[in-house]
Amino acid sequence: MRWGRHLPRASGLGRTLQPPDKRIPFLTHWRWSLKGHRPLGPFRAFSSHQESSADSPPPLGRHGQLFRSVSAAEAIQRHRRNLAEWFTRLPREERQFGPTFALDTVHVDPVIQESTPDELLRPSAELVLEHQRPPARLPPLALAQLFDPDACGRRVQTVVLYGTVGTGKSTLVRKMVLDWCYGRLPAFELLIPFSCEDLSSLGPTPTSLSQLVAQRYTPLKEVLPLMAATGSRLLFVLHGLERLNLDFRLAGTGLCSDPEEPGAPAAIIVNLLRKYMLPEASILVTTRPSAIGRIPSKYVGRYGEICGFSDTNLQKLYFQLRLNQPDCGYGAGGASISATPAQRDNLVQMLSRNLEGHHQIAAACFLPSYCWLVCATLHFLHAPTPAGQTLTSIYTSFLRLNFSGETLDSTDSSNLSLMAYAARTMGKLAYEGVSSRKTYFSEEDVRGCLEAGIRTEEEFQLLHIFRRDALRFFLAPCVEPGHLGTFVFTVPAMQEYLAALYIVLGLRKTTLQRVGKEVAELVGRVGEDVSLVLGIVAKLLPLRILPLLFNLLKVVPQVFGRMVGKNREAVAQAMVLEMFREEDYYNDDVLDQMGASILGVEGPRRHPDEPPEDEVFELFPMFMGGLLSAHNRAVLAQLGCPIKNLDALENAQAIKKKLGKLGRQVLPPSELLDHLFFHYEFQNQRFSAEVLSSLRQLNLAGVRMTPLKCTVVAAVLGSGKHALDEVNLASCQLDPAGLRTLMPVLLRARKLGLQLNNLGPEACRDLRDLLLHDQCQINTLRLSNNRLTEAGVALLMEGLAGNTSLTHLSLLHTGLGDEGLELLAAQLDRNQQLQELNVAYNGAGDMAALTLAKAARKHLSLELLHLYFNELSSEGRQVLRDLAGAAEGGARVVASLTEGTAVSEYWSVILSEVQRNLNSWDGARVRRHLELLLRDLEDSRGATLNPWRKAQLLRVEGEVKALLEQLGEPGS
Repeated sequence: MRWGRHLPRASGLGRTLQPPDKRIPFLTHWRWSLKGHRPLGPFRAFSSHQESSADSPPPLGRHGQLFRSVSAAEAIQRHRRNLAEWFTRLPREERQFGPTFALDTVHVDPVIQESTPDELLRPSAELVLEHQRPPARLPPLALAQLFDPDACGRRVQTVVLYGTVGTGKSTLVRKMVLDWCYGRLPAFELLIPFSCEDLSSLGPTPTSLSQLVAQRYTPLKEVLPLMAATGSRLLFVLHGLERLNLDFRLAGTGLCSDPEEPGAPAAIIVNLLRKYMLPEASILVTTRPSAIGRIPSKYVGRYGEICGFSDTNLQKLYFQLRLNQPDCGYGAGGASISATPAQRDNLVQMLSRNLEGHHQIAAACFLPSYCWLVCATLHFLHAPTPAGQTLTSIYTSFLRLNFSGETLDSTDSSNLSLMAYAARTMGKLAYEGVSSRKTYFSEEDVRGCLEAGIRTEEEFQLLHIFRRDALRFFLAPCVEPGHLGTFVFTVPAMQEYLAALYIVLGLRKTTLQRVGKEVAELVGRVGEDVSLVLGIVAKLLPLRILPLLFNLLKVVPQVFGRMVGKNREAVAQAMVLEMFREEDYYNDDVLDQMGASILGVEGPRRHPDEPPEDEVFELFPMFMGGLLSAHNRAVLAQLGCPIKNLDALENAQAIKKKLGKLGRQVLPPSELLDHLFFHYEFQNQRFSAEVLSSLRQLNLAGVRMTPLKCTVVAAVLGSGKHALDEVNLASCQLDPAGLRTLMPVLLRARKLGLQLNNLGPEACRDLRDLLLHDQCQINTLRLSNNRLTEAGVALLMEGLAGNTSLTHLSLLHTGLGDEGLELLAAQLDRNQQLQELNVAYNGAGDMAALTLAKAARKHLSLELLHLYFNELSSEGRQVLRDLAGAAEGGARVVASLTEGTAVSEYWSVILSEVQRNLNSWDGARVRRHLELLLRDLEDSRGATLNPWRKAQLLRVEGEVKALLEQLGEPGS
């Protein structure tokens, strides 16, 4: 977290911060200084660190006799409140984890390993990365031990904590400041944090330490005159020292001990670190490894390396605290889809098992920042999704949290953004991996991308800083068997993100493009000038052919532009082909693949003919689309990676052209969802409407429709205008919440398949509202194999009563029973458009079936009623056959495979339903029904003498026997 220049005044805080006890030596020391006395004997530097709960206030005090002492105590209390209010404010990326999320409840201290100056100043190895961390010589440090005396018993006043990007320096400082605000750091009576980014923005403008403190912490104005007498009870926190250029030479920075004397901010920090100004004060410094040498070791009492979560138990604790936070309970569409505690516990358990298996994810979560990314991704996949949040925005926000405002080297005049340097180097490596379809990189691969084009000493210095500070953030040694000695991207999806960023930033250029652009611009300018001169001369001399020749020079930039356009089309072609690849027999959609890679679930099966090294990069096109969205381009501009509007437009046009050609193909369900997810990432409704205007069938059968996937489909297709001929959501594990999210899409469907889902009576309330909607145009509704029961049918009949579009309704195997069929019979006449009704396999008996059949025969529009596979006796089936032949007109009733001595014309419909549901229905019950139908066929075959009918009956008998063989022996 980067701090601003001025802190706001606090108007109040949830925790009540009381004035410190006057017995604390710091305030006692103030009183001695006011009276003109000094304490006898040496001043005690430290007090015991006592832990308390997050809500514990600082020690209570009572009003002293001196007004100024009481005023000083109140000033410090106001300072505590202001700091607490400022440091508890979380960015939007953190607030997504729920309304109760707070740093106090989820913070896990990283491992801090004490280091020696000899280890820090030892030249770094030539290897790109060390495969194993050297064994620690000193024990780890706790936060409360940072200022303890060293091994020789000497007092420690200055502590330098260093760590690479992503190890948690900013979070550690934030937590430490909050601990002091809540009274959990009693060793220090006053804490003053400074952001070195803030101080560096002042430049060489003269100021004094007192002015710096007073400008940023207004309540401390009253205690500034006493600051010199506070001793070691005063703690300065200097965060991000790499932002300051410090010069410890006396010729560069003179000595100054007066906090009131103006000087450059860097000079003030130098004298604080020299212990020449406020020599008794304690100082905590955080910095990146490349800037450790800016402070001479003689001024540092202790070095500590922030090693992140090198212990897997810390990772598991972090995930448990973070993922168990209660969410807001509302998704992007306002529907209540809050994750239950059992679902959150299941995620934590699966993730813990994956960490215990020593997979690559445990190596990635060595960095606390990547633990945050894992939690944010899981929250995106399984919790209510905030409106407008995409996977690309999560990764872009993740980089902003870690790199916002970070420069590679503050001493370099180019002021190059650290993220821009990473995009150029790591993006090149990532894209080459995607192009060659590999995720494992040798040391030569990494070095080749890092050192490409480096010629000057300054460039080598920048590369050295990047290696020390940020390379470990992006690359990690591979721990998988068979690939030891290679490197992988710390999180696999980061490779695809950086590859997409490398493309959209226009960093991928061929030699012809790099040289040709400059030549084309030069020739174009020369051509304009020469043509102008010769045009004037040609009016005086008969040389009219020359201007025509030189006008051709102005065409060169246009030709070059077309060449660049061809290159963009080639990238778009590769992106589209990557998105629509089918590498295996069961290709999961990209969202399920992400969840599997994090939670350790076995991924999609590969095609047996493909080599095992083949990699799938389906996130690469998703990220390309997401990075072109306006929101992500704005965030990237803050990171020093601006994407030009013209480049974004041209890339989008090239992608639209390719998607328009390939998008008209009939895609498998998982690939179709990936196509929709790409549009969701792109966040451009006009673009999506144009590309998807030819989509007429939405077939997502078999895709597990999580709340996120429902949000994706609704966001992309919900605003469309054209009707969808068919929406097939069979076997999607849909629940009522998902149904409500998809309502805008369902209103555009003519045929709607919702069979084999988790829809019960509660879902029928939403289906009723769907049927009663004035924009509803559904004519076929399939609800087979959902446990609707008679309660759900009652709600459905309310919808049917006011609906004018529905003609075909399937309630096969919905648990209606006798009560449900009787309810249908009583209210069937409320709808006058229904033509076909399927209530087969509902466990209804003879009386209920006969009642419904009679009502169907009287219905004005109903043509077909399915009653097979109910609990009908032989007599009941005969009565139904007799009813069908009693009078002309009325609905056809299908209760068996036979009609008299002939085969029913609907026998294939019945058997195809059985075939489709053979694995999901009760095997014993289906076998019993098939045996009854087989008996009907045999009786009809014996009762007829027509050879043609006998042949038809024998054929159908064979089909039934084949189904019985598929079911196996009884009890098997």
